[in-house]
Amino acid sequence: MGLTKSAIFTQQQNKLAGTMKALAHPARIAIIQQLLKAEHCICGELVEVLGLAQATVSQHLLELKKAGIIKGCASGTCISYCIDEKGWEKMKSSFDSIWQNPLKTNSCG
Repeated sequence: MGLTKSAIFTQQQNKLAGTMKALAHPARIAIIQQLLKAEHCICGELVEVLGLAQATVSQHLLELKKAGIIKGCASGTCISYCIDEKGWEKMKSSFDSIWQNPLKTNSCG
């Protein structure tokens, strides 16, 4: 979405769209599921679990990190990744703000 078009939406809408875009890949969902299960992983462990190339996993980790969903910390020569608790709660809160309203009976079909 171009800069001029995103300006017509609220900051919250743009942020949530960015988060959803970061989540919109099955490999990223698998990474998140693995991090939730294992608490933290290095890229090599995720490569083994997912069966993807190291460069591919690294790119997915970068996108999740830019979205604030995960964080990484240096552990020797490796980076250990885990869920970013603050980012996770913000994401959940954003989703909740949309889906907290009850569905109304519609007349479109």
